[in-house]
Amino acid sequence: MTQADTIEAAERRSGIRTIRKVGPYLWPQGQTNIKVRVVLAVLALVAGKVATVGIPAIFGMAVDSLAPAEGTQDLGSVLIASSVGLVIAYGAMRMASVGFNQLRDAVFARVGQRALRLLALETFRHIHALSLRYHINRKTGGLSRVIERGVKGVEFLLRFLLFSIGPLVLELAMVCTIFALAFGTEYLLIVATTIGLYIWFTFAVTEWRVKVRRRMNEQDTNANQKAIDSLLNFETVKYFGAEAREAARYDESMAEYEKAAITTSLSLAGLNFGQAVLITCGLVGVMILGAMAVQAGTFTVGQFVMINAYMIQITMPLNFLGSVYREIRQALVDMGEMFDLLEVEAEIADAPDAKPLVVSGGRLAFEGVSFSYNDNRSILHGLDLVVEAGQTVAVVGPSGSGKSTIGRLLFRFYDVAEGRLTIDGQDVRDVTQVSLRKAIGVVPQDTVLFNDTIGYNIAYGRPEATMNEVEDAARSAQIHDFIMSLPEGYQTTVGERGLKLSGGEKQRVGIARTLLKNPPILLLDEATSALDSETERDIQDSLKEMGQGRSVITIAHRLSTVVDADQIVVLEKGHVVERGTHDALLARAGRYAQMWHRQQAGEDDEAAA
Repeated sequence: MTQADTIEAAERRSGIRTIRKVGPYLWPQGQTNIKVRVVLAVLALVAGKVATVGIPAIFGMAVDSLAPAEGTQDLGSVLIASSVGLVIAYGAMRMASVGFNQLRDAVFARVGQRALRLLALETFRHIHALSLRYHINRKTGGLSRVIERGVKGVEFLLRFLLFSIGPLVLELAMVCTIFALAFGTEYLLIVATTIGLYIWFTFAVTEWRVKVRRRMNEQDTNANQKAIDSLLNFETVKYFGAEAREAARYDESMAEYEKAAITTSLSLAGLNFGQAVLITCGLVGVMILGAMAVQAGTFTVGQFVMINAYMIQITMPLNFLGSVYREIRQALVDMGEMFDLLEVEAEIADAPDAKPLVVSGGRLAFEGVSFSYNDNRSILHGLDLVVEAGQTVAVVGPSGSGKSTIGRLLFRFYDVAEGRLTIDGQDVRDVTQVSLRKAIGVVPQDTVLFNDTIGYNIAYGRPEATMNEVEDAARSAQIHDFIMSLPEGYQTTVGERGLKLSGGEKQRVGIARTLLKNPPILLLDEATSALDSETERDIQDSLKEMGQGRSVITIAHRLSTVVDADQIVVLEKGHVVERGTHDALLARAGRYAQMWHRQQAGEDDEAAA
C-alpha cells in the first residue's frame, strides 16, 4: 500500500469517526426539544421532496388536459376537472416544495447552530486545558487555522450532508421508481446508468481534486503561519529591515498555493464538462425513446414533457454533487483535524479526588524536586527550597540554571519528575488547578496585555471587582495618574499585546492586575529585568509594597533587586550551590559574591559612561 493509499484509508476512518462524533450533538441525550426539531426537519425534508417529484407529473397532466391525444385517457380529468385546476395544483406543488424546504431549514437552524457552538466551545476549552509543553511546540497560526476550518466544517457537514446528499438520494430513488412504473424498464435502465456513470465520474475526479485541495490547505496553513509569525514580530522585522525578506517567504508559500489553486480550477472545468456530457447523453436517450413512443401513440405529449421535466429536475441537484461531495470530504478532513486536537490528552489534569487548595499561611516547600523538559537534558536536581509564610525568597543564577522552571512548577504548568512541591503541606498534584492558580499571583518579565482597555486588563485579575477597586489597585501600582492623563482614561485600548504602552507602563498594569487579585502567594519572575534603571527603581518600590504579608518567590537577574530578601538561593545547572542572606553570602565570598561584584562593576562602568 502506497503512502497516498495509507493517507486515504486513514482519512476514511477519520471521516467515519467524525460523523460518529457529530451524531450526539444532533441527537443529544435528555434534549427532547432538539430531538423534536430533528424529527420535524426530516419530515419537512421528505414532504418537500414528495412535492418536488410530483411537480413534473402535474405539469404533464396539465399539458395533456390542454391537448389530449386521441385514444388516450385524459389523466388530468380523473383527478381535477379543468386545466385551470391542474395549473393551480402545479403552482401549489411548487410552493409546497419551496415552503417545506424553507421550513426544514428554519426548524433545523437551532439544532445546527447549537451543535456548532457546543463543538467550538468544547474545542476552545480543550485548547486551554492542554499543557504549556503542547502550546510551546505548536504554532499558534496553524492551530487557529485548524480550529477555524474545523468549526466551518461542522456547519457545512450538518447542512449539506443532511440537506443535500440525503435529499438527493431520496429524490433519485423516487424518480427511478416513477420511471420504472410509469414509463418502463428501458427508461429506468437509461436513467439508472446515467446516474451511476455520473456519480462514478464525479467521485473519481473529486477524489483527485481532494488531494489537490489538501495541498492547497497545507500551503494556506504554511502561508498563514508565516504571516502571523511575521506580524507578531513586527518590531523585529523593522529593526533588521527585513520587510522584503518576510514578503519573499510569504510569497514563496503563496506561489505553491497558486499552483494548487490553478490545478483545482482547471480540474473543475473538466469535471463540469464531463458531467454535462453524461447527463446530456442520458437526457437525449430517454427523450428519443419518449419521442418514438409519442409517434407510436403509446405516450401522450404530456408524458413526453414529464420525461423531460424529470431529467431536467435531477440534473440540477446532480450538478452540485461534485462540489458538495468535495466539500463534504474536505469538511470531514478539517473536522478530523479538529477531533484529533480534541483527542490530545491534557498532560496536567486534576486528580479524581482533587480538593480545593486551602492556604493557611502560604508556606512553600520544594522537597527533593527533580525535573526535565525532555529526556536529553535535566533542569532541576533534587531541589530543596522552603519559603516560610510571609517570607521573601530570591532565586538567582545564570541563564539556564532552572530559575524560571521553579515558577512553572509552582503554577503546575508541569509536574515534578521526582520529589514533591507543597503549599501549607498540600501536594499541588492533589489540589485543583483552579484553586492553586487562584492562590498565586505573578508579575512576569514581560507583561502581555489583551488588546482591550486598560480597565479590562487590570480587572482581569478579578473580573467581579468594582471600578473603585480597579482604581485603588492602579493607585497602589502608581499608574492611576498616568491612566487619568490619557484622553479616554481607563477606556484606553492598549493595542496588540499592549504595544501602545511602554515597558514600565505595561509592568505597572501587570502589578495592578496582580494586586487586584490579592493572592496570598506571589511570584516575581524577573519582573524588572527588561526595564531601565530609573523605571526599575520606581517599580521595585511597588513590588516591595505588594509583597508585604505575602509569601514571595523572586526570580531575579539583577542582584540589586533582591538584597532585602529573607533568603537568597543561588542556582547553577539545577543545583543549589549557595543560600543565605545578602550579607552572609557576600561574607562567604563564593558564587553569589562573584556575581555581585561583576554586576556592580558593570553598573559602575555604565554610570561612568
